[in-house]
Amino acid sequence: MGAKKAMQAEVSFSLKDDLFNAETVGRLASWLKSAHPKLDEAEFVSEVLAEFPNLELKQRIAHIAATMARHLPNDYRAAVDVILEALPERLDPSKSDDDFGEFIIAPLSHFIAEHGATEQHLETSLAALRETTQRFSAEDAIRTFINAFPERTIEFLLECASDENYHVRRLASEGTRPKLPWSGKLDIAYTDPLPILDALYADPTRYVTRSVANHLNDIAKIDPALVIDTLTRWRNKGAQDAKEMDFIIEHGCRTLVKQGNADALSLMGYGAKPNVVIADLETSTPTVEVGTAFEFAFTLKANSAQKLMVDYVMAFAGADGGPGGQKVFKLKRLDLDRGESISIKKRHPMKLMTTRRLYEGEHTITLQLNGHEVNQLAFNLVAG
Repeated sequence: MGAKKAMQAEVSFSLKDDLFNAETVGRLASWLKSAHPKLDEAEFVSEVLAEFPNLELKQRIAHIAATMARHLPNDYRAAVDVILEALPERLDPSKSDDDFGEFIIAPLSHFIAEHGATEQHLETSLAALRETTQRFSAEDAIRTFINAFPERTIEFLLECASDENYHVRRLASEGTRPKLPWSGKLDIAYTDPLPILDALYADPTRYVTRSVANHLNDIAKIDPALVIDTLTRWRNKGAQDAKEMDFIIEHGCRTLVKQGNADALSLMGYGAKPNVVIADLETSTPTVEVGTAFEFAFTLKANSAQKLMVDYVMAFAGADGGPGGQKVFKLKRLDLDRGESISIKKRHPMKLMTTRRLYEGEHTITLQLNGHEVNQLAFNLVAG
């Protein structure tokens, strides 16, 4: 049998072009010009845009910062003064979430990290990042300083954790994440930022607590026991609102829950081994065309009163008949009485996505209850 054909979605949306384009670069040039009248706006924009077709998103950030270095004063402190004067208004401090800012600010923080991570300029640079992060997160730039000056930067971030501006507080957690997306590796131990998390878990702002939870989820991939111990300690202290603490636990344990980690499930109230009967697990779509959906249904009856977290694990067909990996999908959370039954139906679209190739062949789903894998069902995926 020949190799199976991979099916993958075409990309029609370009994030790099949406975030970094003539309009956003022109706006940045205008800000810089207002603080540095000698800057030639047209030449700056032209130099930046000339290289964009060859550059990916993070490369564009670095390229803009490099272009800034050619157009701003040669003296670093003078250049930072221009940057700080050019900054737009701070993000609205009255908000509590979903106010990430504009990506076009990122090159400013990148410039500071590229040129200011030195003994001579350390204090100036950290103070500047405290300002830029209130317009767009400096989470990536601060990592340069953590690696170059770990003790002093962690001390700075501990101060940030008590700042009145929630974007500054979030920087302390987000910038120290051990597995921050789109960012390089930190040289410090993953346990070093724990005092920062201890200072932030009771924060009143969801933007901050989500970062704390994401930070813990990163640690969960390295040291699950530490995450469980930390969350248990925080809950027992009672410093955070109970509902927000539940959010932190759930969000911080999401990887562990998908893995069926018993301690994480127990912390969330789903620790009991399922005592249920599953009947009539079946599909009306044993053969599924790409672009349509796989459908399945089953009945679940509780033999005793219990809380259940119901998920399913999809195992994908791979190339040449081999396994193609698997992914856990959330299905339902239940609080059932003894003898109570519930019928569950699910429709899972088998659409082409930019993040995963699909291959023709047998796929399976396995029901997962409180982390325990139970009944399984297969279907065949074919090209549309």
